[in-house]
Amino acid sequence: MKNKTLIWLGSGLVVLLAAGLVPLLAAQHGAEVGYKKDIRIGPQSEQAQLVAWGGTVNIEGKIRKDVLVVGSEVTISGEIGDSFVGIGARVLLKPTAVIHKDLVILGGTLVREDGSVVKGDTVYFKSDEIRQRFLKGGFRGLFGAAFLPFILIIKFVSLLIWAVFVVIVAGLFPKNVTRAAGEMRRSLGPVLLTGFVAAAAFTFLMVFAAVLSIILIGIPILIALSFAAIVIKVFGRVVVYYVAGQITAKAFNRTSISPIGGAMLGLAVVGFIGFIPIIGGLFSFFLSLLAWGIALRTKFGLTENWFRKASQSPVPPAQIPPQNPQP
Repeated sequence: MKNKTLIWLGSGLVVLLAAGLVPLLAAQHGAEVGYKKDIRIGPQSEQAQLVAWGGTVNIEGKIRKDVLVVGSEVTISGEIGDSFVGIGARVLLKPTAVIHKDLVILGGTLVREDGSVVKGDTVYFKSDEIRQRFLKGGFRGLFGAAFLPFILIIKFVSLLIWAVFVVIVAGLFPKNVTRAAGEMRRSLGPVLLTGFVAAAAFTFLMVFAAVLSIILIGIPILIALSFAAIVIKVFGRVVVYYVAGQITAKAFNRTSISPIGGAMLGLAVVGFIGFIPIIGGLFSFFLSLLAWGIALRTKFGLTENWFRKASQSPVPPAQIPPQNPQP
């Protein structure tokens, strides 16, 4: 039962990544999407899906597919066709509530009144229970199987932070992201090689600056290197997510996708792979090399290839003015 609970928790987090981070994609399928606003599905209303972040949600009608909420106050007296996933949400199931598949609650509160029906599994982790496991287990509990839910939470929060970076970078610099993504698809090998060399050079500089920090000279260098690494990695990762999103969209016969939508979709796919032990870590290292390479090779999307020599147009020969014949 314990292993099954952990599996369902991981599944719930992956589902949240796929839908909670990509409201634009959810809207394409007729889903109700809300961010810090009140949503009410009336008794005679029917909705395909529901994704909510904050605010209050009152479901009196029918949701044909899944419901995903983060930090919302939810009251369910209607019907949900598939599963319900809540993160840090306060959920109340009225006697007439029916959930045809699973109910997954991570943090927050859950109140089920008599008569409510959940036909699948119910997975509920209280916030206090998560904190107690961490404090009681200490370092061993952090990495033990009993504390696996907390590790999943850390991964989930990390992906949420990356989602914010995706919105900022892809929203403010869509042309740069698109140009860099095009170069990455054309020159994957050179981009990877550039990233490997850049990462090796950065590691050497960080060690050198750490040694210089003993005499205080290296501290400003460490700060500058750290800031540069963050900027390079954030831009490069967003480009990598966009390329991954383009590949995924193409697999579903979508020929075009916006930079924000593509990067969000790619983030969900990469996040899913990141949950796989060992393979996820190696995959993340590979993506980091690509991120370094594409950011530096394209000068943050300002040019297709920073290291390509600009072709010089030939200089036309100087014209000799005609000379008048001597008399």
